[in-house]
Amino acid sequence: MTKKIISLAVICLLMMSMTIPSTSYANDIKNHPMVHELTYWSSLNVIRPDAKGNYNPNRAVTRGEFASYIARILNLPVSDTHTFKDLKPGVELTNEIQAAAGANILSGYPDGTFRPNEKITREQMSALLLRALTYKNVPLNGAPLTFKDNEKIRNEFKPAVAANVYYNIIRGSQTAKGIYFEPKGSATIAHAAAFLYRMNTTIDQYSTDNSVETPETPPVANPSNYYIGNISNGKVTKNPTIYFTYEQAEAALNASKVNLIYKGDKIIKMPSGMASAADTTANTVSIYADSNFKTALTYAVEGSEFKYYSSNDKYAIVRLADTKGYAKIDEVTLTPSSLLKGQNYYYIAGGFLTHKIYNHITQAYVGEYVIGPAPSFMKSGVNYYSQDGVNFYSDFLLTSQVGTYYPYFQFASVRQPSNYSAEELDTIIMTLLQERQATGLARYANATTESRLIGMGALLKQVEASHNVNALFILAASMHEGDYGISTNSLQKNNIFGIKVFDSDTTLGTTYASRDDSVMAFLNHYVNLNYVPQSGGFAKGAAPGNKTSGMNVHYASDPFWGSKIAGHMFRINNRFGNKDYKQAKLAFVINNGDLVNTRADATTSSEKVYTYKAKNVGETKTFGYPVVIVEETTGSDGYVWYKLLSDANPPSKYVWVRSDLVKPFTAN
Repeated sequence: MTKKIISLAVICLLMMSMTIPSTSYANDIKNHPMVHELTYWSSLNVIRPDAKGNYNPNRAVTRGEFASYIARILNLPVSDTHTFKDLKPGVELTNEIQAAAGANILSGYPDGTFRPNEKITREQMSALLLRALTYKNVPLNGAPLTFKDNEKIRNEFKPAVAANVYYNIIRGSQTAKGIYFEPKGSATIAHAAAFLYRMNTTIDQYSTDNSVETPETPPVANPSNYYIGNISNGKVTKNPTIYFTYEQAEAALNASKVNLIYKGDKIIKMPSGMASAADTTANTVSIYADSNFKTALTYAVEGSEFKYYSSNDKYAIVRLADTKGYAKIDEVTLTPSSLLKGQNYYYIAGGFLTHKIYNHITQAYVGEYVIGPAPSFMKSGVNYYSQDGVNFYSDFLLTSQVGTYYPYFQFASVRQPSNYSAEELDTIIMTLLQERQATGLARYANATTESRLIGMGALLKQVEASHNVNALFILAASMHEGDYGISTNSLQKNNIFGIKVFDSDTTLGTTYASRDDSVMAFLNHYVNLNYVPQSGGFAKGAAPGNKTSGMNVHYASDPFWGSKIAGHMFRINNRFGNKDYKQAKLAFVINNGDLVNTRADATTSSEKVYTYKAKNVGETKTFGYPVVIVEETTGSDGYVWYKLLSDANPPSKYVWVRSDLVKPFTAN
């Protein structure tokens, strides 16, 4: 973009956006024929990605989108001269459309609407482009129209088409029968990028508008070079001096008063702030025990937030839940505190602890849910912050702890049976399905007749007895993963748990002959295989848990899968009889660096049943293997022993562990 087009405001916007380089979104335009034009406009924040980071170059562009592109390119002033009755006041798109209308670049329909979601036709696009040229004082010229479908171009649009042809902005489509303009046809986002690029070139060459003198477009930083910069009072500055190694940049940082190091346009070192999982090919980011990335501790879906400690050009030291480790620097985004636009937080609503979740890629809040009863140390009207859902702080940097809160269902072992009968579970299922159907949402239109959860009560109680897994937990997991049994995988594949549906490809998923087969797979191939101590490589405790303790460490990329499952269990239980809440005495088996053997009887001379392997119990030493204490006794060896519900597979009912290796805790 030239001196005549780019405004200083756009430059500032680019500088404030350095923490998320546009190239991280280029997953669907890399090999596109119009990659140059698309990249050019995306780097200037004219064409923007969707919530998944995709530009959808082959999707038809709408009237509203094309109007917004022009408003951003020309930096059109705010205008309230024209209003359209189908636009929501005060939102960015409305402001941009009104700005374009105020500049006489566009107009609406006779009924007072603009219809921003309609596909824009090629002849309509020609008209907007011509008016943009007029706005920039480009001399109006026209070329003879020789298209095979000239007669289909409405007369009022022919001067605009002729001007676009003259300046080579919109070209026709070559076919075996000749060149066609296709005036009523729609154009893609990629086409729009190309037309606007040629419009911009035309303005650069022919415009006589010299009223705006602003800086040239800043050069794109070499992604292999290093730079230093500063963040102060929410303002980012970047020194143009190039350093060819990280060590050179770090030495320059230490010798000056700046506090940021860049690699290209990506911040890789900052004084404080938040790290988040970046947009990656796998759609997940792993946390490792070592800086060589050999031993993975856990992982999280892109957009998740981490506590930040420090970083260099290879890795960032971060914490996910209570698990502190190393993340590859290319797989995280570092955002200084003053540039954060949002973060996860907890608050009290109606006497309940509620969790609101923020996605750091889309920079938007993506949902909230009730976890359990409000902790006594929390106050209404105040936001609280936590990485693990247990240790809570008054600040998002997690420096001022205010209390500890263990949600009961999140850390209750699934070996504790439910007190709900098969009939009661069926009633719960039908009640919840009726409510969803009553919402009027299309996907729930036939929930009470199509859901794969209907009539599952008897099966839940049967497998609870035979497989030693809580029936309410199984139901909650199926509701969460299978959208109450009406997800595409549920209906088409009888897969109500989203088994083998990965972040990198959500269309995948195992097909089962029946709903019951899906339940048995969930129990036999996951809960009672991968997550049991004697054989499971992912064993961190048979409870929903978080990213440090329980199934959530390895089962799901969502760092809050465990608390969401627990939230389902709490809300069901709280509403339908309160039969399961606080029915067990909870504890953690403590084994940071040690093995803990379970015994058939309360003595070390008794037969060993299985062993809890050493595990990472967390940075605050808060966690361990979640277990249920049934009773305690003093053994013949003089030690106090706890009788626990067994985690063995196949399940023996009880085991004994010495009390000095077990830490009881009070759940909420």
